Order: sequence, then structure tokens, then C-alpha cells
Amino acid sequence: MTEQPNRQKMAADGIAAPLRYTVFRRIWLASLLSNLGLLIQGVGAAWAMTQMSASADQVALVQTALMLPIMLISMPAGAIADMYDRRIVSVISLSVALVGASALTVLAGLNLITPELLLAFCFIVGSGNALFGPAWQSSVSEQVPPEALASAVALNGISYNIARSFGPAVGGVIVAALGAVAAFACNAILYLPLLVVLLLWRRSTEPSRLPREKLNRAMVSGFRYITNSPPIKIVLLRTLVMGLIGGAVMALMPLVARDLLHGGAQTYGIMLGAFGMGAVIGALNIHELRKRMSGEAAIRACTITMAFAMAALALSTEPVLTAAALVLGGAVWMAAIALFNIGVQLSAPRWVAGRSLAAFQAAIAGGIAIGAWGWGHLTDYAGVEMALLTAAGLMLISPLLGLWLTMPRVGARNEDADMLADPEVKLSLTGRSGPLVVEIEYRVAQENARAFHNVMQDVQLSRQRNGAYGWSIARDIADPELWTERYHCPTWFDYLRQRNRSTQSERALHQQAIDFHIGPEPVRIRRMLERPFGSVRWKDDTPDRADGEVLPVVATAAGSST
Repeated sequence: MTEQPNRQKMAADGIAAPLRYTVFRRIWLASLLSNLGLLIQGVGAAWAMTQMSASADQVALVQTALMLPIMLISMPAGAIADMYDRRIVSVISLSVALVGASALTVLAGLNLITPELLLAFCFIVGSGNALFGPAWQSSVSEQVPPEALASAVALNGISYNIARSFGPAVGGVIVAALGAVAAFACNAILYLPLLVVLLLWRRSTEPSRLPREKLNRAMVSGFRYITNSPPIKIVLLRTLVMGLIGGAVMALMPLVARDLLHGGAQTYGIMLGAFGMGAVIGALNIHELRKRMSGEAAIRACTITMAFAMAALALSTEPVLTAAALVLGGAVWMAAIALFNIGVQLSAPRWVAGRSLAAFQAAIAGGIAIGAWGWGHLTDYAGVEMALLTAAGLMLISPLLGLWLTMPRVGARNEDADMLADPEVKLSLTGRSGPLVVEIEYRVAQENARAFHNVMQDVQLSRQRNGAYGWSIARDIADPELWTERYHCPTWFDYLRQRNRSTQSERALHQQAIDFHIGPEPVRIRRMLERPFGSVRWKDDTPDRADGEVLPVVATAAGSST
């Protein structure tokens, strides 16, 4: 059945709007169960490790084993999500996690589990989830319209944190009553609904006119896009710092329950549930937070509040006070992470959405994984209280990063622009012909030279993040009005990808540069084969089709056809 809800009403409905879409609603509910299972397993694994080892860093390594794969394979996972059918990628990755969870259940049931095996299978489960994450998150934009995307992102965060608000408590009860084996089995079983829903999803795709990139080239393209996108770089760096410091709470939570509160698995589950309940509260208030505060002000408020919550967690020996601090900490933690996530989702165009979200996942997971290892070692040396107080102090001063890395303003998603017609070509080219050199000549009034040069610095970033390299801008010393922009693309196919990856705002930027052009003739664009092996005649009697060729400019907007 085709769904055509009133979009204005959808926008007015706020955070619940995406749930009106059947596909999103089914996947969201199934992912809630999957998250519940993962958190139950996390409780079982962490508590099982406390029973097998008294070392704080061994306990913290459970969190590292679950999160480290996200840091290690996020970029390949993001490239795979952009290259292949995201539904199929999601099914395969969930199957990997299911195999890991099932094997862990069997070995634990046979009493063959050791600290090393526990960490290894946690790593396998984490690897499946790492591969799943970019495909799942980047497919959200295919399940809801653009105006509901921010709400859908927040709802996905809420899904995880609804599970976290009661999942750990359930996990604590299961571990206390039936042991860690039952917790591992629950996780394996709760993967099944999400697998079924994804298999039933009939995802509509538009086949690309160009063959897909190879994995290594796709990863390079994603890395190039991120490094030439200042807003995404800032968000990723701030996310990494948040994970490094804030990860202390999750990594040391089993020790807080055991050493500071003198509780058992049930206490640990309840404390995690309090953190998750706070996270739900934070996610539900994201819209209000974005409406009332700028991105930088909101992150500053979240980090300062998180610092006080962490200090209270270190100093409290009463379960009620600790739970209250965790509710507050969970709310601001979730709000900050959701703001970072929304910033990446709305800044990245569709062609690189999976890789951008993979970089975001790598930043937060890498921060938590590395931080968990460091906080575990510090705890062995100085104790739980001192480790948490140190983390609180670092969190308190972290807003100073905003002086150099100010959070970018984020509005509506930067939508992809329409596909351009291919330029007219008279040489016989293959997809691998190259490198291609593009030269664009502008004639600019001398009084506008500085303004034009400033615009071209943004054009440089636009070209480079979409696939160009070796960019330069030159000014003729004999004719100061004449400027030449020059850049390379590795192959003919890479050039076609580069010119069609521009978003609407980038096309507007290119047009802004063209608007500086003066004179009766339009800007002149040359597209040249740098190493033209096979394109020239090698014998006098061989016709040379390229003789006297001048490549014409396509009849679309000049700035869009480069």
C-alpha cells in the first residue's frame, strides 16, 4: 500500500513523525529488540568477566572488545554500505553477529569459556554490529522523507536507549537467576526479528549509470570527502573527545556497582537502566534543545552537566544518588551524541552517507574503546573514585575546544543535485582512460579579484571532496583579468562521478564563481587526457580523430558541467 501522509502534518508531529512509515516502524521496533538482546549480553559478559578476573582492566576490556571493531572496520563498512544494497549488507552483518552470539552461548553452556574466549566472541559480535551500523543508519533516509530525517535519527537513538533503560536491569535479573549463558542466548534469539523484517523489506533502488567503485577506491573517496569537509571534521573530532572522556562511565560501571555500591549483577543492571532512562529523556528533548540553543551552546551545556554527573557518580555510595546521577548523565550524553549524529547525517550527501556515518561511528566507538582501556589502567593504579573524578575534570574543561573547533550550524539536509548530461567527447575513451585534466578559464574584473579568490578556496574543497586532486588556481601575469582553475581526476569514470556528486549548495557555489566572469564569451572549459596513449595516430596513414578538436561546453549551467 502506498503511503502519502500530509507532510506538513508530519512535520508538526515532531519526533513521532517517522513512525507513520511502515518500513521505518517495523525496522525500528525490530531494532529495539535487537538492542535489548545486545545489552542483555553486555551485562552477562561484563559480569562473567568480574567472576573470572579481579583485574579492572580485564573488566573494562569487555567494553573495548565490543566497541573496537567499530573503530577498525567502520570505513570499509561504510564504503560497502554505499557500494552495495544496504538491505543485503545489513542481513549479512547481522548473520555474523548471530553466529558469534550463538557460539558464545554454546561454549558458555559447556563451561569452556575463558576470559580470552569471552573477549574474542565479544569482538566477533562487535564486528557484525560494526558492519551493520553504517548500512542501517544510512538507509534511514530511504525510509522517511527529508523533513522527517532528523526525527528518525533521534528515534534510532531512542530505540537503543529505551532498550538500555530496562535491558540491563532485565539482563541483571537473567544473570542473577539463570547465569550468563541465558543472557548470551537471549541476544542470539533477539537478532531474529530484525533479520526477518530486513528480508521482507523491498528496497527500491535506482541503478547507477556508472559501475561501482572498488572497495579501496571507495574508501579513499570517503576519506577524501571527510578531510575536505570542515563541518564533518569538526563534528568527528568533538565526537572522539566525547567518547574518550565520557566512555569512563560505561567502562567502569561494573566496578561502580561492585566496589562503590557493594552490589551484584542486579545492581549493575539497574544502574545501567538508570543511564539508559536518562538517555531516552535526552533523546526526546533533542528538538527542543536544537530550537533553543545553537549547536556549540548545546554541546557546552551537555559536557558541563556530564562532568558534574560523573563527579557525583564517583563520590556517591548510595544507590539512589548514583542512579540519579546516571539519569542526568545519560540524558546529556545522549543529547550530545544525537547532536553529533544529526550534524553528520544532514551534512553528508547520499553518495557518501554510509562512509560519513562510518567515520562518526569510528570516532565515538574508537573514543570509548581507547578510553575504556585507559580508564581501566588508571583504575588499577588509583581506584574507581579517582578515575571518575579525573574524567569529570577533563569533561569540565572540554568545552574549551569550542574556541578552535566551533560546532557548525546545521539546517536541512544538503540534497543531491540532478544528474548532468555527459560532456560531448570525440576521442575514443574507456572508463579507465586517464588521468583527466580539467581547466576552466574565468575573466574577472580586477576590483573583484580578492572576493573571487576567496570563493575559489571553497570551490577547491568542493572539487576535492568529490574526487578531484591536484587543484590549483592561477592568474595570468600578462592579463590580470584572466584566471585558470585546474584539477585532475584519475580516470574518465572518476571524472563523471566527480561532476555528478555535487550537491545543490555546491552547484550554487560553482555558479557563484561563474557569476564573477565578465566578457561576451562564457567561461572556457577544457577537458584533456593527460597521458593520451592510444589516442594519437602512430602511422602517417592512420586517421587521427582528435586532430583540431576543441571540446565544447555542455549546454547546462557552466559551473555545473565541469
